[in-house]
Amino acid sequence: MAPQFELVIHALNKLQMDYELVEHPAVFTTAEADRYIEGVPGVRTKSMFLTNRKKNAFLLLIMDDAKRLAFHQVETLTEIKHLKMASAELLKDKLGLEPGMVSIFGLLNNQDKDVQVFLDGDMIGEVRMSFHPNVNTSTIFISTADVMRFIEQMGNPVNILNLE
Repeated sequence: MAPQFELVIHALNKLQMDYELVEHPAVFTTAEADRYIEGVPGVRTKSMFLTNRKKNAFLLLIMDDAKRLAFHQVETLTEIKHLKMASAELLKDKLGLEPGMVSIFGLLNNQDKDVQVFLDGDMIGEVRMSFHPNVNTSTIFISTADVMRFIEQMGNPVNILNLE
C-alpha cells in the first residue's frame, strides 16, 4: 500500500471512524471515479485546493460534484480576493498531494495548519460523502458527521458556504 493511503487508514482507525472503501484503477476526474462507485450511497464530492494571487491564503473547497465552481461567488463568500487553483508545487508543499488526489485527508500533511476548509452547505444534510484517500486508486465513503469531526481533529475549523 502507498504510504499516503496507509496514513489515511491509520488516522480513520485511530479516530474510530467507520468507512467504506472502493478500490478501482487510477482516476483523475470525478467523472472517471463515478464509473467505479456507481450505486454506492453518498454524495460525490469535488475537492479543490485554491490560493490567492499573493499565495498567502490557502483554501480546501469541498463541494458537491454536480455543482460548478464559481470563483467570484467563493471570493465574495470567503472575502478572499483573486482566487485561483493552486499549482501542483503548492499542493505538494501544503497538503503533500498530487493533482487528482485532493481531499480532506491531505490535512494530515498540513504541518502549518494554514489551510482553511470550506464545505458546500448543501452537503451537510447528506448521510455520507466520498473522497480519495490521498491516492486516486480508491474512494472512501465516510459519514458527514465523521467528515466534520475529522477536519476538526486536524485542527482546521469547518467553514460552511452556501454555494449556488
